[in-house]
This record gives sequence, structure tokens and C-alpha cells, in this order.
Amino acid sequence: MSTHPSARREVITPAYTGRLATDPVPALRMPEEDMDPAAAYRFIHDELMLDGSSRLNLATFVTTWMDPEAEQLMAETFDKNMIDKDEYPATAAMELRCVAMVADLFNAPDLSSTDPASATGVSTIGSSEAVMLAGLALKWRWRAARQAAGKDASRPNLVLGSNVQVVWEKFCRYFEVEPKYLPMAPGRYSITPDQVRDAVDENTIGVVAILGTTFTGEYEPVREIAQMLDEVAASGGPDVPVHVDAASGGFVAPFLHPDLHWDFRLPRVASINVSGHKYGLTYPGIGFVIWRDREALPEDLVFRVNYLGGDMPTFTLNFSRPGSQVVGQYYNFLRLGRAGYLSIMQSLRATAVQISDRISRIEGLRLITDGTAIPVIAFELTGDPGYTVFDISHELRARGWQVPAYTMPADAEDVAVLRVVVREGFSADLGHYLCDDLEAVCADLRENGTRRHFHEQHFAH
Repeated sequence: MSTHPSARREVITPAYTGRLATDPVPALRMPEEDMDPAAAYRFIHDELMLDGSSRLNLATFVTTWMDPEAEQLMAETFDKNMIDKDEYPATAAMELRCVAMVADLFNAPDLSSTDPASATGVSTIGSSEAVMLAGLALKWRWRAARQAAGKDASRPNLVLGSNVQVVWEKFCRYFEVEPKYLPMAPGRYSITPDQVRDAVDENTIGVVAILGTTFTGEYEPVREIAQMLDEVAASGGPDVPVHVDAASGGFVAPFLHPDLHWDFRLPRVASINVSGHKYGLTYPGIGFVIWRDREALPEDLVFRVNYLGGDMPTFTLNFSRPGSQVVGQYYNFLRLGRAGYLSIMQSLRATAVQISDRISRIEGLRLITDGTAIPVIAFELTGDPGYTVFDISHELRARGWQVPAYTMPADAEDVAVLRVVVREGFSADLGHYLCDDLEAVCADLRENGTRRHFHEQHFAH
């Protein structure tokens, strides 16, 4: 029996001279016909090659490498809906354990060694959702106290630095809280206790302190801010809680700086958020928000549903989401333990310090942070060499590196910097190659000047 010629062509036609070479695939509407799975895979795979390499993206704090075993576990649980705790009790139990482990890491009081539900917190889709929940808890507690005292509760404000991540601006706008931004200054890129003291008032729902700022990786002085607020309250002023945005530093400080008091060891700290997909070493998106105790989380924020089979409390903004990120985070906690996290953080810090040492010896560059707080290096140009940090960023991108250049926040906008985030998967060898290219780029710019001019706002952070 003879084979139809067209059927035989499908068998022998090389992979890249078939339909994809002749028939365009519509981008903005569904195709009229179905597509072979392998052809659909090739089409999407090829387009994704135009993305930059995530491993060489030194702009992001987000994890870009995990153990293959973790990837396998996460792939096996993509289909499990995290909210459906009655149907997926094992995944739900892992979430509780993760929350308890994070609360213990942050020294939350009164934790049971046998009951994971004694920790007050929840996993979230990154720190953005965690920030919203923590901010809502601050607002609800402040409002309840004002109403109980018979006072006006219509004008809440939040004290925070102009260096916060944009999600805090979103929180204030979405939930009608006035942001009281504290400005930065050239050479000072974090808030100070004196600034906080002058800003808080009876309408302040809380003060946000950052453990690992996005701009430079610095720790803000959480302990000193808390002590200052203690003094304000003791003298008859407002009794204002502190929320610590530990999105970047929450999985670093407990290991590299265990004696630094920034967490629930400070009685004034009411809540903490952290990103598991940053130095928690898990693929996005996973985060956590932890409260000091049950009193810090108003019951009004907790909803109970029974239509998934069983009575379940929920206090997240999102509802359906895959359980795979929680599974990946739980894998890391079990696989690494405290000793493993300590070893990794020490290694990342060592790589960051090596890179910062090389950068400090490049003509025309000056370090702002050297990677000893969290493994993040920020540096700027000195003088007027005839080129900018934006030119350096562009030339590095041409060599495959994604190193962001941006201006600093309010009252320090004249300072423009470059930042390198050292993550798991970024080896000392890659750091060496990065420094080689950075030296070459700077030398070429000094000798030949810029080949193109780029508007700084195009590269704004």
C-alpha cells in the first residue's frame, strides 16, 4: 500500500522547514487550526530565546536556580490548588510548617514546638501580597483603637522612606492611607530614627523599616527606630508599631548577622514580610507575612469558607494559586536546614565581597555598599569622566550582563548608581568574568567615549 506524498513529507521534512517556516502564527488571536504539540513547543521555545539569560540578570533579587529535585517536586504539584486545603491536606500541612519555620527564624514569641498552627502568618504570592496584608492589619488595629477611644479614624497615615519598593505606594493608594515619605540624602539612603520621631502622630498606623533596601541592599536601623518609638510612647506620644519589610534580608540576616536585633525580639515589631523567592532560594512567587501573635492580626481580616469541603480560615488577597511554590520552599527548608542556609549565605557574601573589591579598584568607580549586609553591591561614578552609569549598563548588556543603572530616591535624585545582586547560581567564576567585562567597558568608555546617548529616564529603576 502506497503512502500519500503529503503524509510522507510530514515524516521526512526537517523540523525547521515545515509549517513554522511558511505559515505565520497569529499573535493577537487564536489560530483557526490546532497545532502539533512539538511545533507549538518549538514556536514558543524559539521566541523565548530572545529573552535575556535569567542567570546573568544581576538586576533581579529573584531566584533563578534550584536543585533539579526541587524542580521535579514543583512540576508534580503545579495542578494542586493551594486554597483547597481539604482536598490537599499534605500541601496545606507543608504550608503551616513553612509559616512556623519562618516565624521561628524571626524569633516570634510563644511558638509551640509541636503545633505549627501556633504561628500567626500565611504564605503569599511574594512580598507584594504580604505587604498588603500587613498594611491592612496595621490599619485595622489603629482604626479599632481610635474608635474605642471615641476619636476620628478617617485619616490614617503610614511613615516610610522614599526608598521603599513600589508596592507600599500601591498599598497606600489602594487602601486610602496617606504615605508620609521620609526623604533620602546624597550619601544616606535609609531612614533615621530622628526622621521617624518627627513624622509620627496620632494618625500613624505604623512605621515601615526595610531590612535590605532595593536601592543599595542596606539594613535600616530597626532597633534604633523601635527604641525611639518606645521613648515617644513613654513620653505620652502615639504608640506606633513597626513593620519590617524583610523581603530581601529576611533570609540573610538570621544567618549572617544573628546578633542583629531587627525581628520579634524587639517588642515594638508587630509584623514582618519576607520573599521566599529571593534569598529564600525558591522560584517565584512565594512570600510570607508573619505577625507577632494572634492579637496583631485582627479577626476581621480572616474569612472562613466551607464550600471546598471543610471549614477553612483564609486571610490572603489571592484565592486560587498553585501549591508548587510552597512545596519548593518546604523542600529548601528540609534540604538545607539552618546549616545549609548559613553556608550558602556565607558563599554569596564571599563572592559579593570579591566582586566589590575588584570594583573598588576600577578607575572612576566608587562603592556605596560592598555586599556584607546582603550580597548586593551598589556603586557610582566619581567626577565627570564623560560617560554615565547608564552607558556602562548599556555596554554590559551588549556583553550579555544585565546590570541595572538608576537614580536614587527623593532628595538624592542627582546620584545615579549601578547595582549587582549576587544570588545562588552566580558563582565566583561568573563574578570574575563580570569584573573583567566591567573593567574592559570602563576602559573603552574612557578611551573612546560613548557611542550612543541614552536618556536616563529610559533606564529608570
